[in-house]
Amino acid sequence: MVRIRVLVVDDHRIFAESLAAALAAEPDVEVSAAGSGPAALRCLDRAAADGRRFDVMLVDADLGAGTGPARSVPDGGGLSDGISVVAAVRGSQPAVRAVVLAERDDPRRAATALQAGASGWVAKDCSLSRLLAVIRGVLREETHLPPALLTGVLRELTAARKHRTDSERLVESLTPREHEVLRCMVAGLNRKDVAARLFLSPHTVRTHMQNVLGKLGVHSTLAAVALARRAGVRPAELAGDVVERSGQLA
Repeated sequence: MVRIRVLVVDDHRIFAESLAAALAAEPDVEVSAAGSGPAALRCLDRAAADGRRFDVMLVDADLGAGTGPARSVPDGGGLSDGISVVAAVRGSQPAVRAVVLAERDDPRRAATALQAGASGWVAKDCSLSRLLAVIRGVLREETHLPPALLTGVLRELTAARKHRTDSERLVESLTPREHEVLRCMVAGLNRKDVAARLFLSPHTVRTHMQNVLGKLGVHSTLAAVALARRAGVRPAELAGDVVERSGQLA
């Protein structure tokens, strides 16, 4: 019998233990539990190292909201809630299917969860049979949402796609040099660092940055970086640049 390995991630211990026990009663399900985002990532890492990867992660949407230390995730944020854990797992172990457990219907957060890599969004108080159906469904590459959320989630995803398209159009209006400057901004470089990296004067970099802000229709570096990320602009590769510059100096 092929067993499904499930990781329950919830900081409400009684709920997590009860859910784990209910799932473990199924003959083809093996369950572990973690009480925080960092603990979940450690558990997933250990399982992968042992060659016993988890198949599905069930994570509380409001996991540890506002409590405990945050561990960095690939996009630079902390593990602030269950959705950020989904994003972290998607980046490190994309084969793990994530299902978000929520106490209330929220189309915007459900859409955000799907964008972060979740395969499903289900109510915490759903029946065990429903949850098992979702677990088995996501392993067949299905996406599961409550019927009442479908319209709202589709609306949110459509709006996000339009927002991304608009951002891409604005970024495409930049010159190649302005695009380089924008990538440096996304990487977190200040004006002096950008000048050193691109071998330009700080005054020239300042002009390019002003042009970037003007063409993107924003008034701050933070807003420009946010728009660039929506458009899929990647940060400048700083490590490679250091190697290249070191070679020139040699």
